Amino acid sequence: MAFELPPLPYDYDALEPVISKDTMHFHHDKHHKAYTDKLNEGVEKDSALQGKTIEEILGMISSQPPLIRNNGGGYWNHDFFWKSMKKGGGQPSGALAEAIERDFGGLDSLKEQFNTKGAGQFGSGWAWLIADESGTLKVTSTPNQDNPLMDDAKEPGTPLLGNDVWEHAYYLTYMNDRPGYLKAWWDVVDWDTVGTRYAAVAG
Repeated sequence: MAFELPPLPYDYDALEPVISKDTMHFHHDKHHKAYTDKLNEGVEKDSALQGKTIEEILGMISSQPPLIRNNGGGYWNHDFFWKSMKKGGGQPSGALAEAIERDFGGLDSLKEQFNTKGAGQFGSGWAWLIADESGTLKVTSTPNQDNPLMDDAKEPGTPLLGNDVWEHAYYLTYMNDRPGYLKAWWDVVDWDTVGTRYAAVAG
């Protein structure tokens, strides 16, 4: 197997009540596992992909079939998503906080833009906080399992934070209230991890 399902970095109930234990079991053990398994099926069929990292595959995704695009994106996005959260996520600090103030005018404005992008994403997809090639922070969204690392991304950049707005991420708790899920989710954002990601970009 080229890729393995990464374990959650915390217990299934660690993010309650924002994300329920049942949602975590369902989302990680079923959905993330399915993306992993199907990605491996696609890689097994194409020797040119074997031995490549998932980031290398995403960087050439425009030449790949939907099986690789959808499941490669799903594999990377979910691993990134789990690592973006923790109980009592805290607040942005240091250089990240300064960049948020510079590019959004403050955290509340960032949250508003991010929630609007997430709620407005038609169908399934993701909302992102990215740093573009100049280091400027931007809020974007992508359909399905696309992400800003893909070589044909409409708004490319380095992902710093991402939220899954597929219904499987929130439906057991929030039903069809995607805006309610987006608002609650900020309570579990791991700002230390986001800050570390930004530091790697900002240098």
